[in-house]
Amino acid sequence: MHISEGVLPTWEIVTGWALTLPAVAYGLKKLEGEKLVLTALLTALFFVASLVHVPVGVGSAHLLFNGLIGLLLCEATFPALFVGLFLQAVLFQFGGLGVLGVNTFNMAFPAIVACLLFRRWILSDGWKFYAGAFLSAFVAILGAGLLVALELALTGERFLTDAKLIFLIHIPIATIEGIVYIFALKFLKKVYPQILEGLRG
Repeated sequence: MHISEGVLPTWEIVTGWALTLPAVAYGLKKLEGEKLVLTALLTALFFVASLVHVPVGVGSAHLLFNGLIGLLLCEATFPALFVGLFLQAVLFQFGGLGVLGVNTFNMAFPAIVACLLFRRWILSDGWKFYAGAFLSAFVAILGAGLLVALELALTGERFLTDAKLIFLIHIPIATIEGIVYIFALKFLKKVYPQILEGLRG
């Protein structure tokens, strides 16, 4: 989901950059070896999945996969999503460069929270694995929706309806992605288990 240019007040935009830039810098330090290749692949997944947009007021909704990216990359989530959102802003004018900091934080922060909460569940078997995969989508996506809704609500009453709508429309998206995460992670666990080793923290 993207917030468009010209919607947020300056203080929200500055706050978004202040939170995002250090997180991107820290995440870049964690990129090395195979994780760099994985980050590039997941950034491409995020970029492609986000191309199908459904306009929602001053924002938009689409498949995110930020929860899956958060689970597999954790600290490197910020640079991965920053690059994906940057390319979308430059190539397709989704969101914008001015609000890139805010949009990156909205996507990446809840994804990292999902990683910290559920990464060890993914290494388990049985109900914990399924619950962790499914709930990571809800935490990441609805967390992002909640941040967008809050930021829009703070601009005044004119965007309150948009704020509520953006949050609600992501409930079915989170449900769909939760199911996709289960199958994707189950597949990775079977054919490429070493990719999940980073989840041990």
